[in-house]
Amino acid sequence: MRTLAGSVWPEIPDAPLLVVPLGSVEQHGPHLPLITDTAVAGAVAEAAADRLDGAVLAPALTYGASGEHEDFPGTISIGTEALTGLLVEYGRSACRWAGRVLIVNGHGGNLDALRAAGRVLRAEGQDVAWFPCAVPDGDAHAGRTETSLMLHVEPEGVRTDDAAAGETSPIGTLLPRLRAEGVRAVTPNGVLGDPAGASPEEGADLLNGLVERAVAAASGWRVDTIGRLIE
Repeated sequence: MRTLAGSVWPEIPDAPLLVVPLGSVEQHGPHLPLITDTAVAGAVAEAAADRLDGAVLAPALTYGASGEHEDFPGTISIGTEALTGLLVEYGRSACRWAGRVLIVNGHGGNLDALRAAGRVLRAEGQDVAWFPCAVPDGDAHAGRTETSLMLHVEPEGVRTDDAAAGETSPIGTLLPRLRAEGVRAVTPNGVLGDPAGASPEEGADLLNGLVERAVAAASGWRVDTIGRLIE
């Protein structure tokens, strides 16, 4: 697998698929690092790029739209408007030499920007698409799902002794308060879920599932009007 960061320009193949991890810097409870979303997106993107012919792995876009977490120290959010502009300009620039651009997204708060940027880029004829690292039936934030993933991807960053349950109500019932008041008003420790039972083995299975889906979707390359890869 070729990486953009480790290449010189004559080594870049003609019209490659550029795979770009997109994450965030935001709180993930008292036990997971602020870089969790970026780490997971990076692991999915790297494994997928390794299996996709002619792919080049780009450095991660680390900052995202995380306004709902800004009441917690350490969170850095550039907001939806700025992220949308960044993604549009990134796609326009990369498509001057890349045949396709695949953004692998690790943070749900980036979705509005991805949809807006995807709509603009697709309308302009830029072949840019995005894939969400969403686990079916996974808990919302810093619970068992993300803790298992991080125990597999970056175990040295997980503070297992500090892991504790947060607000475990279904995310659908919490969304109005989360949007109006922010995450800290709903769950003081920043966790939406319960990390109990998390394991590196479960994390490996979850990661493999995400990679399989990303590779299958990228291989088929069917893209809707807002840029999301159709699975």
